[in-house]
Amino acid sequence: MNIYSKKQKWKLFLLFSAIIMGVLSFLVTNRLAKKLSIEERKKVELWASGMRQLSDLDDNEKVYAFIFEVIKNNETVPVILTDRNGEIVSHRNLDKTQENDSAYQHKLLAEMKRAKEPIEITLLDGDKNFIYYKESILLTRLFYFPIIQFGVLFLFLFVSYLAFSSSRKAEQNQVWVGMSKETAHQLGTPTSSLLASLELLKLKNVDEKIITEFEKDVQRLEVITDRFSKIGSKPKLLKQDIIPVLINTVKYIKARSSQKINFNFNFSENDKVILPFNKSLFEWVIENLCKNSVDSMEGLGNLTVNIDDRVQYLFIDVIDQGKGIAKSKYKTIFQPGYTTKQRGWGLGLSLSKRIIEIYHKGKIFVNHSEIDKGTNMRIVLKK
Repeated sequence: MNIYSKKQKWKLFLLFSAIIMGVLSFLVTNRLAKKLSIEERKKVELWASGMRQLSDLDDNEKVYAFIFEVIKNNETVPVILTDRNGEIVSHRNLDKTQENDSAYQHKLLAEMKRAKEPIEITLLDGDKNFIYYKESILLTRLFYFPIIQFGVLFLFLFVSYLAFSSSRKAEQNQVWVGMSKETAHQLGTPTSSLLASLELLKLKNVDEKIITEFEKDVQRLEVITDRFSKIGSKPKLLKQDIIPVLINTVKYIKARSSQKINFNFNFSENDKVILPFNKSLFEWVIENLCKNSVDSMEGLGNLTVNIDDRVQYLFIDVIDQGKGIAKSKYKTIFQPGYTTKQRGWGLGLSLSKRIIEIYHKGKIFVNHSEIDKGTNMRIVLKK
C-alpha cells in the first residue's frame, strides 16, 4: 500500500511539475508577445510620424512616394493604407496568393479595424489617410507557440507514461510467470510425498476420519499446485456449465466462514449457463472475491452472488455488506501488493484480474461501493 501511495505521489508531482513548466512558458511567451505587439505598434507609429513631418511638402506625390517607401521597408507587419473615404490606397505583407483580390483586401481591412486602432495621418491639404495593421506572422506564431509547447509536453508525458506502463506490465508478466512456475514446482514435491504417505496410512488401518481429512488437505494442495501451474502458462478454456462451479466454490467458502454470514444466490442449481472458462482458475477468482467480502464484513452480514445471463455476456456480481471501498481506490485494489489487511501479500485481486482479463478476455471491476455499506464486485465474461 505504501509503495503505491508513493508512486501516486510521484505521478502527481511530475504532472504538476509539467503543468507549472507549461504555465511559466505560456506566461513568459505571452509577455514577449505583448512586448512585440507594442514594438510593432511603435514601428507603425514611427512611420506615421515621419509621414506627418513630411506632410508640409507641397508636392503630395513626394509624400505618397515616401509613404510607399516606408511601407515597402516593412517586411513583417501586414499593413493597409486607406484614404479618408476608406478606399484602399496601398498594402503590404498580405497573403501573396490573394493580395490582389479586392474581396480579400476588404475582408482583411475589416479584421484590422476590429483588431487595432488605426493610425491617422493629416496631410498639408487637410486630407487624411489611415494606416491599418495587424500582428505580424512572427507575432501570431509566438502567440500559438506556448499552446504547441503544451501539446508537445503532454504528448511527451503521455507517450512516456504508455512506455513506462508497457514496460512495467511486461516485467510484471515475467515475474508472475516465473513465480507461478516456481511455486507449482516447489509444491509438487511435498504433495507427491503426502500422497505416498496417505496410501501408507490407509494400509495401517488408521482412523477413517483422520484419513478423510488428510485426503482433503492433500487434494487442496493438488488444486493449488494446478492453479499455479496454469498461471505460468496459457490455460485451456473449456465450454462448460458455470452454475455448479459457482455454487460449489461459494459453499466451500461458506463452510469455512462465520455462521453469522448469510450466503445467497439469485439463481438455482437447476439453471444452466454454458461458456468457455478454466474451472480451476475461475474457482480461484470466486474464492478471492468471497474471502475479501467475508473479511470486509468481519463475520456478520449478507453475501450475495448474482448472475445476469445475456446474449453475448454473463455478468457475475459478488455483493457484500462490508466496509466498502473509496472511489479513489477502485483501480488501486487490483495492483500487486495493495492490501488493507495486516497479514497478506495483496496478490489475490491482482491474480484475479490477470485470470479474468488476460486468460478469459473478460472484465473484473468494482461495480459499486459505499463506505460502511458494502461493495459490488463485477465479473464480465464473454459467452
